[in-house]
Amino acid sequence: MDRPEIEVRRSKRRRRTVSAYRDGAKVVVLIPASMSRVQEAEWVEKMVARLDRQDQRRKPSDEQLMKRAMALSDNYFGGLAQPESVRWVDNQTSRWGSCTPGDKSIRVSSRIKGMPGWVVDYVLVHELAHLLEPGHDEQFWGWVERYPKSEKARGYLLGYSAAADMEPPTDVD
Repeated sequence: MDRPEIEVRRSKRRRRTVSAYRDGAKVVVLIPASMSRVQEAEWVEKMVARLDRQDQRRKPSDEQLMKRAMALSDNYFGGLAQPESVRWVDNQTSRWGSCTPGDKSIRVSSRIKGMPGWVVDYVLVHELAHLLEPGHDEQFWGWVERYPKSEKARGYLLGYSAAADMEPPTDVD
């Protein structure tokens, strides 16, 4: 991974704390003005690593998404839903996820990467349930309701859609 551009801002008002945030492709690190160049270099490395770890948690890889889906299948479906692939996609603008039962592939919209984990889990459970029941019939919703935060996650997604002034996917309710 390429090292991002780093901007260090020193402040006379800042006494002990160090913080950092991403500003586009740049990382801004805020440090006390009294800090030495050696301390600055150590803190920059530490804060960039911290931001990278936070990004990993918020934006898991396709491999991590597959592991998460398999764990959810084990927990809520007794391992019956076995996808061949689970991956993030950037081209889904009108749905949160999709499943093709024929080839057992699940695609999850990258729009939900920053959403709470329990919402991502709901979308995965929803798509995993399609491996067991292709339509949105009563049996399908019976599988989905095994996930205890289903109703809460559907409410979150409906609220998100409303706040973003977008039409919610039809399969949320």
